[in-house]
Amino acid sequence: MSWGCIRLAIRLAGGVPLRISVRHHVDRERLDGVVISGGDDIHPSIYQAEAQPKAVYDPDRDALEREFIGYALERDLPILGICRGYQLLNAHCGGDLHTDIRPMRRATSNFSTILPRKTALLSPGSRMEAMFSTDRLRINSLHHQAIDRPAEVFDVSGRDLDDFPQAIEHNAGREILGVQWHPEYLLYLPRQRRLFQWLVAAARRRASTT
Repeated sequence: MSWGCIRLAIRLAGGVPLRISVRHHVDRERLDGVVISGGDDIHPSIYQAEAQPKAVYDPDRDALEREFIGYALERDLPILGICRGYQLLNAHCGGDLHTDIRPMRRATSNFSTILPRKTALLSPGSRMEAMFSTDRLRINSLHHQAIDRPAEVFDVSGRDLDDFPQAIEHNAGREILGVQWHPEYLLYLPRQRRLFQWLVAAARRRASTT
């Protein structure tokens, strides 16, 4: 379901989506940008934490996506991280995560929904605030982990009502953004499509210079 929605989002933004997974191989030279999407928890060893006994991990996917993150960083490709992908992007770059935020919630519940029933507070002056033209954004939530310490290359540009990070952006101007929510399930909201429009536009600019 997520891939189908992301594919549609990229097409609506004028891009050409290519699926990459352990079972779907793509020539990296064809890429002008990368989306790292949602899914199972990333393995805590990536951010020097201990595995949780009941968690579901996918080490093959972790390895594949870290390979593509590394490739995108090396080639200066734009990157959009979504949920798990946002967490993996942060961990790959040196940050870490809360392995389970459910007992830490105070102002909100950890009820999972694809509907925009939660709120992200976007930082004044951030790229996220400029992109969405607001400092409060309705979002969905399908996660039970969250960024604890952001990597040094990222600024937190959005938080939920419990102060957990909901958005990050590269603090040296590189075209790298990450969000904890799932914008691909909210394409009926014009603002949510802006993330994919940004990605496609950034990919085109990058392609035009190579």
